[in-house]
Amino acid sequence: MSRNTADHKYGTLKKYFGYDGFRPGQEELIDALLAGRDVLGIMPTGAGKSICYQLPALLLPGITVVISPLISLMKDQVRALNEAGVHAAYINSSLSENQIRRAMEYACAGRYKIIYVAPERLLTPLFLDFAHRASISMVTVDEAHCISQWGQDFRPSYLNIVDFVEQLTVRPVVGAFTATATTQVRDDILCVLNLQDPKVMVTGFDRENLYFEVRTGNKDQNLRDCLREHEGESGIIYCATRKNVETVCTSLLMDDIPATRYHAGLSPEERQANQDAFIFDERPVMVATNAFGMGIDKSNVRFVIHYNMPQSMENYYQEAGRAGRDGERANCILLYSPQDVRIGQFLLEEKELREDMTYEEAQAVRERDAQRLKRMTFYATTHDCLRGYILKYFGEKAPRRCENCSNCLQEFVEKDVTDICIDIIRCIKELKRGYGAGTVAGILHGSRVSKLLDWGLDQLESYGCQAEVSEPRLKEVIQELVAQGYLTTTPDKYALLGVTRQAKEFLEMQEAQNDEEAGSRRITQESEDPETGCELQKEIFGDSRDDGEQIHIPLRIIMKFSKPKEKAPAKTKKKRKSQSGELDSDSWQLFERLRALRLKIAGEQRVPPYIVFTDKTLTDMCIKKPATREEMLEVSGVGEAKYRKYGERFLEELWKK
Repeated sequence: MSRNTADHKYGTLKKYFGYDGFRPGQEELIDALLAGRDVLGIMPTGAGKSICYQLPALLLPGITVVISPLISLMKDQVRALNEAGVHAAYINSSLSENQIRRAMEYACAGRYKIIYVAPERLLTPLFLDFAHRASISMVTVDEAHCISQWGQDFRPSYLNIVDFVEQLTVRPVVGAFTATATTQVRDDILCVLNLQDPKVMVTGFDRENLYFEVRTGNKDQNLRDCLREHEGESGIIYCATRKNVETVCTSLLMDDIPATRYHAGLSPEERQANQDAFIFDERPVMVATNAFGMGIDKSNVRFVIHYNMPQSMENYYQEAGRAGRDGERANCILLYSPQDVRIGQFLLEEKELREDMTYEEAQAVRERDAQRLKRMTFYATTHDCLRGYILKYFGEKAPRRCENCSNCLQEFVEKDVTDICIDIIRCIKELKRGYGAGTVAGILHGSRVSKLLDWGLDQLESYGCQAEVSEPRLKEVIQELVAQGYLTTTPDKYALLGVTRQAKEFLEMQEAQNDEEAGSRRITQESEDPETGCELQKEIFGDSRDDGEQIHIPLRIIMKFSKPKEKAPAKTKKKRKSQSGELDSDSWQLFERLRALRLKIAGEQRVPPYIVFTDKTLTDMCIKKPATREEMLEVSGVGEAKYRKYGERFLEELWKK
C-alpha cells in the first residue's frame, strides 16, 4: 500500500469516525478489502467490525452493499453514519416503494456510498435491476453466522447471497463478518459464500472491559441488588420466556424503575415503540427475550443481566456482548438456578426444526443443542475462572485467573459433602411426592415451620439428620447435585426434585461400600476435561452392569463453597471507572453535566444520545479537558462532522463557571 493511500486511510478514519488508530485486526481486514481480496472477520461484539467495511466503502469507488438481517440494525447503522457525515441509506420493508426507488436512484447517482439491504430483497426484480445499473465495488455480509445451519441464528434467506453476487456483471470484493462462530460455522461461511482467496482474521473473543459474574439464590432479590448497583444506567435483562418478561417488567415498574419490554408476543408497533424508548434512554432498562438484541448497536449499555440461563454459550456470549460496546467497563451477570436447566431442556424439546432436514440431520442438531446446554450449565456452576471458561469454549488459550470475574475475585473453600449428598438423595427417595429444594433442606435441617409439621414431614426418617448444617448450605448442595446430574427438577415455578439413575447408583455404591461388598476401586489423578477445560478430581468406583457398560461414580463428592465477603467500607466519593482512566469526584460531576447536555441535544435532534457522543468519548473529554477546536478533535470519537454539529456546545459546558 502506498504512503498516500495509508495517509488517506488514517485521514478518513479521523475525519469521519474520530479515531487516531485501529483496534486489533481492523487494519489487516481493511487493507485486504482495499487490495481487492475477500475477507472473513471473526471479531467479538464491540470490537469494531463495522469500521472494517465502512471505511473501505468510503475509499473504494462505487457503492458498498451491506446485507444485514434486521431493520433495527440497519436503522442504527445508517443513523450513526449520517451523524458522522457519511451518506448512507437502507432499503427494507419499513419504506414505501417510492422511497425505495428514490434511494436506489440516489445511490446510482453517487449520493450514497453505502446501501443496507435485507437478504430477502436481494433477488427481487427491482433490486437486481438496481444492482446491474449501479457500480457495486463491495458486498458486505453482516452477522455472517446466519448463513450456517450450525449457527445459532440460521436464516435461509442468507443462502440468496451467493446467487446475488454471481448475477452481477463484475464480481465485487466480498467481506463477511460475525462475532461468534465455531470452526464448523467458519467453514460453512467460507464454503457457502464461495469466498475467493479470503483473508481470515480471528481477533480473539476476549473483551477485557467486561466483568462476568454468576449469582445464585433468590433471583428477584439478586436482580434488585444488581439494579441498585447500576442505578441510572442503561441495561438489558434477558428472560427465557415471554411470561417471565411480563412478570419481571411489571415488578420493576411497580418499584419505579424505568423499564420496558420486548418479546415476539407484542405487536410490531409496540415492539418498535419500546425499542425506541430504550434506544433514546427514555426507558433505559429493557426486559426481553432473545428476540431482542441482534440488531441493537446501543453503545452505552452498562449491564446485561440474564434472569434465566441461555441455551448455549454462543447465545450467552453474543447477548452478554451487547454490554460495553463503547469499550467502557460493563457487567455481565447470570442469575442461575437449577430450574433453568429444565426450562432450557423444555424449550429445546419444543424447538421447531426445518422441514427439509433429514432424520439424521435433525438428530444431529438436537444432539448439538443438548451438548450446548450442557456446556452452558457447566459455565453457570463452575468455580473456575469464568472468562477462562468462555475463551476455552471458543478454542482460545486463557489465563488461569483473569481477576475480572466473580470466581477470580471470590475465595472458595473445599468441603467433603458426601454424607450430606447421601442424606439428600435418601430424603427425596423417602418422600411420596415431589417437593422443592427449600422443603427438602428444611426436612434435613429439622425445621419447625408449620407447613412441615402440618404435612407430617417431621415423621420422616430423614427429618433432622443434618441438623448441624444450615438450610442455605443444604440448598447450595442440592443445587450442585442438580447441576451434576444427580437430581432433576420440574420446569415449572415449583422446581420439584427427583433422583436420577446416577444418584441411585451412587447411593447403591455407598451402601455396598459400607457393607464391605464394593468391587474394585481406583483413584484417578488430577486431570483436565478436554471439552470444558475444567479441572477434575474424582475418586472412581469401577464396576459393570449386565450390559457391560462401565459405571464411573465418585466415591467422595467434594464441593467448593464461597467464603463470606467482608463488608466493604462505605464509599465517600463516587468514581467512574473506565478504560480511559478513573474519574474523581469533580470529574464525575463534569461527566454528569456532559451527559445531561448530550441528552438535551439528542432530544433536539431526535437521535439516540450515544449517537451524539458515546460515554467513552465523554469520559475522554473529562480527562483531557479540551479548550480549543484542535484539542477537541484529539478526543477519541470526535470527528470533523460531529465537531461542526456539537463541538462548540460541549466546549462551553466543559469550561462553564
